Amino acid sequence: MYQEYYQTTELEDWVSNMYRKIGISTPSLINEQKISRYFGIYLKKKPMHSSFHILGRYRDIVIDDREPKEKHREIFFHELCHILRHSGIQSMMPTAFRELQEWDAQHFTQYAAIPHHMLKYIPFHEHDVVNQMSIMFQVSPELCEMRLEQVKRRLQISSNITY
Repeated sequence: MYQEYYQTTELEDWVSNMYRKIGISTPSLINEQKISRYFGIYLKKKPMHSSFHILGRYRDIVIDDREPKEKHREIFFHELCHILRHSGIQSMMPTAFRELQEWDAQHFTQYAAIPHHMLKYIPFHEHDVVNQMSIMFQVSPELCEMRLEQVKRRLQISSNITY
């Protein structure tokens, strides 16, 4: 039902197209290592602040392994967005530009963690939909709630459907 009314963003389309290109068609196939290799990014987990680094052609993402496991994927997508979509040193840029990059990374994280072409696997009308999404996509319930609310808002705007 959602597919006939839901309007994707360019960023959602980009993420879904990238996943299809590398053979990620179901939630169980989302894999940080596979995505990292596709983009030539080294992925590391260490007990240090999560970050990304670009030194010439070398790129890496460090995930703080002290964070809860369910947050690792979200951290990965947040840092991946900075590598793929942003430039500059955030500590040296105007606050508004830095906030724009963080806003973009937050949306990218939602789309990469729960991509549009996989919404069909979500049991929207189940009472424990958030829990099922969290298990299925291996992300926090908070991220699932944000994405679910975003989908519902878009459906309401596009079709005047009320939930």
